[in-house]
Amino acid sequence: ELALKSLGSEGLFLFSSLDTNNDLYLSPEEFKPIAEKLMGVAPISEFEEEETPDPSGETLSIVAKFQPLVMETMTKSKDGFLGISHVALSGLRNWTAPAAPMSVMLARQFKAFLPPKNKLDLGDPWWIIPSELNIFTGYLSNNRFYPPPPKGKEIIIHRLLSMFHPRPFVKTRFAPQGAVACIQAVSTFYYTIAFRIHAEFQLNEPPDVPFWFSPGQFTGHIILSKDSSHVREFKLFVPNNRSLNVDMEWLYGASESSNMEVDIGYLPQMELESTGPSIPSVIHDENGNVIDSRDPSGEPIQFVFEEITWQQEIPWEEAAQKLEVAMYPFKKVSYLPFTQAFERAKAEKKLVHSILLWGALDDHKPLSASPPMPGSGRTLRETVLESSPILALLNESFISSWSLVKELEELQTNRENEFYSKLADLHLEKYNFPVEMIICLPNGTVIHHINANYFLDITSMKPEDVESSIFSFSTNFEDPSTATYLQFLKEGLQRAKPYLQT
Repeated sequence: ELALKSLGSEGLFLFSSLDTNNDLYLSPEEFKPIAEKLMGVAPISEFEEEETPDPSGETLSIVAKFQPLVMETMTKSKDGFLGISHVALSGLRNWTAPAAPMSVMLARQFKAFLPPKNKLDLGDPWWIIPSELNIFTGYLSNNRFYPPPPKGKEIIIHRLLSMFHPRPFVKTRFAPQGAVACIQAVSTFYYTIAFRIHAEFQLNEPPDVPFWFSPGQFTGHIILSKDSSHVREFKLFVPNNRSLNVDMEWLYGASESSNMEVDIGYLPQMELESTGPSIPSVIHDENGNVIDSRDPSGEPIQFVFEEITWQQEIPWEEAAQKLEVAMYPFKKVSYLPFTQAFERAKAEKKLVHSILLWGALDDHKPLSASPPMPGSGRTLRETVLESSPILALLNESFISSWSLVKELEELQTNRENEFYSKLADLHLEKYNFPVEMIICLPNGTVIHHINANYFLDITSMKPEDVESSIFSFSTNFEDPSTATYLQFLKEGLQRAKPYLQT
């Protein structure tokens, strides 16, 4: 009865499932499954045997292209990395080339990218590697150096990413984890599969402290036969279209409670690409006899591949957006580029709902605060920004956008377009680290704004402890965060009425 009172029925059920000898105490051995879960280590019994492909099947040659991080883009580099030990950055500084510039893989190994039988519609996403984390489960340990052995469909992802660096973690410490895919095109015998992967690398080894290198995302496509015997084309890359695309974190000490240093930077190139279609590793003549792979003059035999006629296809942009929404439900609202949002708002006579951040809103990294507190941007996207009432109001009354502080600082100094420069200026005037939510008119005038840290502080307090009327909507919603953000948006609409009516 005391255990039930302390833990509640669900908590007691979980405790009992671990307490195998029913003595109401958890021994280290009984606690082991939870420890392994938190640390991202799976018990040996859970490992799936990798299906051994036919060694006589087709092989695919893949090359890795890598340009190291531009150190000058790290914000901490502005003071010459003062206070940061050279040892902490050693793994980053020494990573100047891919671990394996070229690799030959069996085509059948890419079977993991094929769709399940219930996901054959174009643009209908499925999980290759499911995400096991969310805002409630927390995060995996920072104090690790070596990835857990991959299992099942993780194996091919792990092998591909190992071409860049020997220590890839196919499951990230923060949500959303995993890999998601959808069919982009279909023919009689082939699929084009678009995919998005969230993974990260551990750049240091003992005795140095852990250094985590987390690209915003890996994306790409594969064209493969429906029986996975042939791969026509494969490409995987880290998008480099934004000014910052990598998050880095490193521990100051050797324990989980040690402080974390956080920084962001720009990676110009990180990609894998097939050199051509997969080819037979063993060649047979019409009688079934094995023949030499070179012609009498010693030149390799040239293969001719039939042209693929696609029966149905969707644009890459549409497929990528479907994958993004699967990873981030808050993206059911379109977030336009900064300047484009103001043009659309002017045309539709709507307000701009803008989020200004130090780090990206739609990458898997924690964005601002280091653990154990989740980043405020991450908290926003996993709670209020994906709640139904907020999605509905944003779609109905606002044009949404998110921007990096660095991008607006560059736009602010761009004198070629004074209007855009002024828009950036008005935003940056209101910005406070790490995330600022801003509501403004189509001309850039800010009519309401709130800092994410302040927002999270007040929504974590009891309503009676808050002096303002910030919880006036809380009777309609159980979640005070949703109620508070809804009021923030409605106050913006109210304040804008005199301007929008003219």
